[in-house]
Amino acid sequence: MRVLGLDIGDRRVGVAVSDETGTIASPYGVYLRRSPPEDACYLARLADDGGASAIVAGLPLNMDGTEGDQARKTRQLAEAVAQEARLPLHYMDERLTSAEANRAMVEGGLSRRARKRREDALSAMLILQAWLDTGKANASSD
Repeated sequence: MRVLGLDIGDRRVGVAVSDETGTIASPYGVYLRRSPPEDACYLARLADDGGASAIVAGLPLNMDGTEGDQARKTRQLAEAVAQEARLPLHYMDERLTSAEANRAMVEGGLSRRARKRREDALSAMLILQAWLDTGKANASSD
């Protein structure tokens, strides 16, 4: 069961994929957003080409757990991608994943420029791996 992970931002979408067993997430790349219809079509095609059976999107909750404007925008694109791809959609709390991704890259010795290019894909990987680790990949839908 291959899963596509998304870290959706206003300008970029970090993309990650799982292995075929749905056990290990890997960063795939960063997509630069164009327009909502183009974004949904491209990401759905990516899911289809990669043989994904589900999509996991990071949900940017406020620190108190509520949903704000960014969560609403994330849901809009994630739902459009899932509808276009005809795949089940799951959400994973993404609070602090960007900070965690940046910390890991600093510890790995990457330059500021290299970190900026990889942060979104690494964040998507952390979101997807957290979802896979919860066992939700083998359980019922969210």
